[in-house]
Amino acid sequence: MNFKKIVFASLIAMQAFSLKATDPDEGMWLPMLINKNYDDMKKIGFKLTASDIYNVNQSSLKDAIVSMGFCTGEMISADGLMLTNHHCGYGSIQFNSSVEHDYLTDGFVAKTKEEELRSPEVIASFLIRMEDVTPQILAATTGLGDVEKDAKMKEITKTLTTEATTGTHYQAVVRDVFGGNQYLLFVYERFTDVRLAFAPPSSVGKFGGDTDNWMWPRHTGDFSIFRVYMGKDGKPAAYSKDNVPYKPKKHLNVSMKGINEGDFAMIMGYPGRTNRYAFSREMQNAVERTNPAIIKLMGKRLEVMDADMKNSDDTRIKLAATYASLANSWKYYLGQNEGLIKLDVISGKQATENDFNTFANSTDALKTKYSTVLTNVNTIYDELKTYALRNSYYSLAGMSTVSIRMSDLVKPITEQLKKTPVDETALKAAIDKVKADLDATYKDYVPANDEKVMAALLSIYYTDIPQSDQPAILAEIVKKYKGKTTEESFAKFAADLFKKSFITSKEKMNAFLAAPSLKKIDSDPLIQYVNKMNDYRATFAPAVMKLQASLAKEKKLYIAGMLEMNPNKLVYPDANSTMRITYGKVAGYTAKDAIVYNYYTTSRGMLEKYIPKNDEFDIPEKLVSLLKKKDFGPYTNDKGELPVAFLTDNDITGGNSGSPVINGNGEIIGVAYDGNWEAMTGDLVFDKAFKRTIVCDIRYVLFIMDKYAGATNLVNEMTLVK
Repeated sequence: MNFKKIVFASLIAMQAFSLKATDPDEGMWLPMLINKNYDDMKKIGFKLTASDIYNVNQSSLKDAIVSMGFCTGEMISADGLMLTNHHCGYGSIQFNSSVEHDYLTDGFVAKTKEEELRSPEVIASFLIRMEDVTPQILAATTGLGDVEKDAKMKEITKTLTTEATTGTHYQAVVRDVFGGNQYLLFVYERFTDVRLAFAPPSSVGKFGGDTDNWMWPRHTGDFSIFRVYMGKDGKPAAYSKDNVPYKPKKHLNVSMKGINEGDFAMIMGYPGRTNRYAFSREMQNAVERTNPAIIKLMGKRLEVMDADMKNSDDTRIKLAATYASLANSWKYYLGQNEGLIKLDVISGKQATENDFNTFANSTDALKTKYSTVLTNVNTIYDELKTYALRNSYYSLAGMSTVSIRMSDLVKPITEQLKKTPVDETALKAAIDKVKADLDATYKDYVPANDEKVMAALLSIYYTDIPQSDQPAILAEIVKKYKGKTTEESFAKFAADLFKKSFITSKEKMNAFLAAPSLKKIDSDPLIQYVNKMNDYRATFAPAVMKLQASLAKEKKLYIAGMLEMNPNKLVYPDANSTMRITYGKVAGYTAKDAIVYNYYTTSRGMLEKYIPKNDEFDIPEKLVSLLKKKDFGPYTNDKGELPVAFLTDNDITGGNSGSPVINGNGEIIGVAYDGNWEAMTGDLVFDKAFKRTIVCDIRYVLFIMDKYAGATNLVNEMTLVK
């Protein structure tokens, strides 16, 4: 297949190549083209049709799948119940928690719809349709220079999204795939009134804590339940007591039949980002520079947060969601770095690049297109590596505290005050917007902890990075705030800054908003610090952005060449937070020599791990009693066991958290929530031997809701099938 056919063909052609070269368990497939995979799916146990998965003219499984923006959910009742992970709902559970109502610790059950809790940070978006718009975009942008092309891209995407949504309440976005070789339009219906209906206690939802995170065997009840609401006219509406439960076009039936090894398993959801076309130099940079920096700096921040969280329930609740997210990312990068080294992924990528070079130089026509790609990439990375630590430490040590991000609140006010003359109406609007968000902004803010985090991270920044590569303000701080140690100097600086800044106190912020002035803004020590840090970033950011733009061009060519090099291989694009389908089987795996993992776990494993009063492995007394008595209700397997989790060989990544795992009949059998430690390089390369998805068995979900928490009202809404 020639270059033009690869780069400029429609997306349908992209996913229409021969299936013989791809394992069925690998791939994040586009739903509108899933008919191309249908024969493979049918061979391993899929019993529905392709149109049962994706259909724009009648209800299909796609209509039950929810994008939450950062996770996936699914409709499990005709009255708008949405199932997702506990860790996806964690921010909402924390938002609604207090020392008096500690839903993080105790869990939450809404016995009536009136008891459901508002969750303003949760959204529910449903895919209406997707469309290949590559011809329109290429026709408008081909032959343009970089600046002209960027401007034209904004213009044409605005035109396309406007045309797709005119006369509707829908929203639309255009996303590129295959490194910018293809473009897709996605149309969504977005609901913002979403309410918490059920959450297990964290001892269930986070059972195993950081120790078990990314590990198998697993016994975590990682699920929560929300309800989506709509206006009485059936359309999305802002939160109102007058809203009614959303009536989905499709909701998933809940299978009580259970699973066996080898059963068909399909996952539909919104995977965030993969980088399967990453260059070897990209991975080398991660292993040697960026990942160790991330691990060290995130680890220190977690350490400081954890100490304060253990000393105060109020602090624990306020920091819980942030801590959980950071801890998950920290362990991810730890595992990725270990996997890159242990599995020798870089050598594998180098071998692929050698094959590409051979192909690129095999004919004069190919030489013209591709022969310089990898040479150019190496030159770019030679330059980028000089900025790698500078960039990482600036972001993660210099600018990562909550207070620094909160300083953005006053930017719109600053812009208005700088105008001559000042537009009093616009200024008031800017002030009113900050006031409206003030309670939410400061609700979970713990300045004492943020002060400690800033001091600790800046001390590491000053110590680790040569002064020639660090912002001058760090040396200024050490010189001004003389301490016996570097740590003491930065502690003194942070204490002084937090004492004097109006950003670090809701009361002082309110006082500022009552009489804002440029003088107050310019003299604020936190804002002065941020300005100096931004001045420092300006010394290297333009160069980095230019190099990254050059790298993106080379990667686009590289991907086009890889596609041309493999014309008989079914190709899927990298994940980009759009709906994808992955299919495979329920499957255990061999982790190491003589370590063979079974495909499912049971409540017996929970009792084996149970440690009373332990932060990670404690279990509520009532649950212990139920498990010891084997009072499992109708939620057992054929052996009389209570299944807790199982494994599939599906291909998922971050963003798939909360995705439904669906059997061959289109019924939900579990909720995906994690990957396994041995395959932490999965975003970069698919490893058939190790790559597994960890799933919360739907029968364990029902057991916790029904037998443990008494949420029979919610279980009764579901369509259970045997």
